Amino acid sequence: MSFLLRHAGLRKNVGLMNNMFRTSVRFMGDHGPISQHRNTSDNTDDHSFDFTVENYKKVDAILSRYPSNFRKSGIIPLLDLGQRQNDNFCSLAVMKKVAQICEVSDMEVYEVATFYTMFNKERVGKFFIQLCGTTPCMVCGSEEIKKTILDHLGVGEAEVTPDGMFSLLEVECLGACANAPMVQINDDFFECLTPDSTIELLEYIRENGETPPLTKWGSRPMNGQYSCEGPQGKTTLKSKPTGPGFGMRELEPKVNPADVMEEMYGGPRHQ
Repeated sequence: MSFLLRHAGLRKNVGLMNNMFRTSVRFMGDHGPISQHRNTSDNTDDHSFDFTVENYKKVDAILSRYPSNFRKSGIIPLLDLGQRQNDNFCSLAVMKKVAQICEVSDMEVYEVATFYTMFNKERVGKFFIQLCGTTPCMVCGSEEIKKTILDHLGVGEAEVTPDGMFSLLEVECLGACANAPMVQINDDFFECLTPDSTIELLEYIRENGETPPLTKWGSRPMNGQYSCEGPQGKTTLKSKPTGPGFGMRELEPKVNPADVMEEMYGGPRHQ
């Protein structure tokens, strides 16, 4: 798209760019995401966004990583920073502010934001639940976990609870297959779920306003495990790994280098 616009001489046409920007942001409808923006009460061109004083320090730190003529290299981390400040919501206003800071067109930021699913172009809950529905989790009961979450929260998929606390979206593999079924809530993994432990997790968040603490491994299996050791505990890798070369036989040299030099050159060669 950028290539076509650039060579059509339209890249500097701000009105056209903004119009395309407004009408092309992904929207989560009844049948899943579609590539079309629809104005909502909190997401129109009339809304504004700005980083906090504290986050502007982070903006400066991010941009300092890149040459001054490549400020657009900061688009992804700045979108992430803006989304976090804006309650998990990468709105039009966030995108436009990032475009302004990076000194690029709105369209260039839109192209990035709509490519990566980590950016939420529609409102999600304060605690955004992403449920893995890929094969390992599915065969281990993810569909039952999904039904449990939706029934307990009283909403449909991609709907936000009335208090703004939760929303659920089924996603593809999150890489925790050994501890299926699992969910990612904001940045954190909660694994080895059952219907009962799922409700326990949701109620903990509702009562405390935060997710439970993670184990030292950076996740929280909900069945008492500390990692992905399985119900029988650790069965392998119980001792310190051996060094390189373990198990290799000491082989007698079959070729004498001196004999090779004699054969090739009639004797040793000296530099």
